[in-house]
Amino acid sequence: MRHRCTAFLLLLAACLALVACQPAYRVHFIAEGQPASLAEWGVLRVEDGWLRLNDGVVPYDLNTPLFSDYTHKLRTVWMPVGMTATYQPERSFDFPVGTILSKTFYYPLPAGRAWDGKSVARTPPSSSSLEGEALDLSKVRLVETRLLVHRAEGWVALPYVWNDAQTEATLKRTGELVTFDLVDAQGGREVANYQVPDQNQCGGCHITDNKSRKLLPIGPKARHLNRDFDYAGGRDNQLAHLARVGYLAGVPAQPPRLADASDARASLDARARAYLDINCGHCHSATGPAITSGLWLDAGTQDRLKLGFCKQPIAAGKGTGNRMHDIVPGSAEESIFDFRMDSNDPAIMMPELGRSVVHREGVELIRAWINAQPGSCDAANETDIQPPPAV
Repeated sequence: MRHRCTAFLLLLAACLALVACQPAYRVHFIAEGQPASLAEWGVLRVEDGWLRLNDGVVPYDLNTPLFSDYTHKLRTVWMPVGMTATYQPERSFDFPVGTILSKTFYYPLPAGRAWDGKSVARTPPSSSSLEGEALDLSKVRLVETRLLVHRAEGWVALPYVWNDAQTEATLKRTGELVTFDLVDAQGGREVANYQVPDQNQCGGCHITDNKSRKLLPIGPKARHLNRDFDYAGGRDNQLAHLARVGYLAGVPAQPPRLADASDARASLDARARAYLDINCGHCHSATGPAITSGLWLDAGTQDRLKLGFCKQPIAAGKGTGNRMHDIVPGSAEESIFDFRMDSNDPAIMMPELGRSVVHREGVELIRAWINAQPGSCDAANETDIQPPPAV
């Protein structure tokens, strides 16, 4: 009996030791189906009033974020042990099957105020609400978490909407409309009818190759991620950090970098081109869904006509605002760009998805950029129009 008890105790000790070696909060890659709860994936957890990342989940941010009704975003990547993404200089990194990308959309609450059921702060999107890779739920309002999951058949998009208690997010395959009052620093209010996209609408942005028609990531490109991030263990360059933790291979010594569009220290050209690349370039490119428009706004395009200078629209209808050219150098007022960016009419506005309000800072940036351009669209002078400097 004594020997059997000793053997049992040794087996129990071994089991406890094995459990102790396992990660406290494990991520679960689910290869099939559509889990009803975000918690089933184990990427994020709500704990003691905080939204925290689970083991192996690495946060990242973009130099210039895509505008989405002034939401802020917590972006993360997770890969199975031993898996590594391959660096690509222009396209999104080549992530292995098993990768989970998450993007949590949230609003900061107005300073010093608790959640009143509708009021959120209208502030420039950034990661400023992050505190050591976590979000204090007493200071923010979670809206949704979108997962982009790389399965054997390709990338799959799954939108999860957070409940009023901020304790759980549930799959909403058909999307959802959530209304907020955006409160600016002066107390002014603007209603945002925030649209959580349905699964089909996700393709409106993430199908970046018009031939393959497959979903692909947009943000995780070298030029967007080449910046520092305040990790829990200290500040570090994101590309270097991803390589260090084994999530990225092949990073060159000098990867490309786009400007932060809100950084006044960068040139106006660099800021405007960065803004257009992240907000428009995934669709308006040589491979994107808007290829037939002839308007290409990705960072690599330098041809002045493809960038919209003195270019007449192919089929914009009401969206032209009776203007003749996409961009009239020196005159934002005469440019279709300005008209469409400064509208929230679904039949006019660009981008046509992902927003219900006008991005005032974005409009001001592109307006200033257009007004600073030399040249004219007069027929006699069109050949004298100069393209913007290379970014």
